[in-house]
Amino acid sequence: MSRRDNRTFEDLVAEGAAVPTEGWDFSWFEGRASEARPSWGYAVSLAGRLAAASAALDVQTGGGEVLDFALGRAAPTAPVLTVATEGWPANVAKATALLRPRGIAVVASAEDAPLPFADGTFDLVSSRHPVRPLWEEIARVLQPGGTYFAQHVGPRSVFELVEFFLGPLPEEVSSGRHPDRERADAEAAGLEVVDLRAERLRVEFHDIAVVVHFLRKVVWMVPGFTVAAYEPRLRALHERIESEGPFVAHSTRHLFEARKPSR
Repeated sequence: MSRRDNRTFEDLVAEGAAVPTEGWDFSWFEGRASEARPSWGYAVSLAGRLAAASAALDVQTGGGEVLDFALGRAAPTAPVLTVATEGWPANVAKATALLRPRGIAVVASAEDAPLPFADGTFDLVSSRHPVRPLWEEIARVLQPGGTYFAQHVGPRSVFELVEFFLGPLPEEVSSGRHPDRERADAEAAGLEVVDLRAERLRVEFHDIAVVVHFLRKVVWMVPGFTVAAYEPRLRALHERIESEGPFVAHSTRHLFEARKPSR
């Protein structure tokens, strides 16, 4: 029997609204939502890059979970210097608590602010799901020959859910984060793109509690989302899930690797 059996709409919504949203640990979703994973295995691949790096920066690290996992896999050949940035205060605290035992500093830095590091400091810059890559800043802090290695969210990711709440969105919104556009922007900043792969992945939401939690956690999906503001659409989606089964959407991801030319 599933955990949502015999639960009312009000019970499920209250549960989804009460779960803490700090960090990028999605373990609460286990059994209530599922998402296929990209074939390239970003966190394990990042571990290999860290094992070969001497100075590394993880940008927009969230709660530090992915970086912590990758460093654990890279040990004992992890970089001599590793630092991370994060813009959301709750995540800064969470990442600091997780990464401090590894001797890693987490620097509070807004997502759209210049990176607070000197030119040519790092031979590896990484990021998992940055809001918007600051290509000129990434190029600036990389050493000549250094690598940017990241997994980005692609265009129209989980837009079936987004448009259920917001209605059809204009092309300029739905086509944002396109990998071809990001390639052009990276090259304009002086980086050489050496690998770019994209995949579209199935996502299932099994109850309305997980939808509420997801929209509270990934705040840019439905900007300004609150249960009160979207109660009619939440109720309609709850009834649809109850009658038809899981709500299916599709995420888009692309693996991005670029190199700063050597002098």
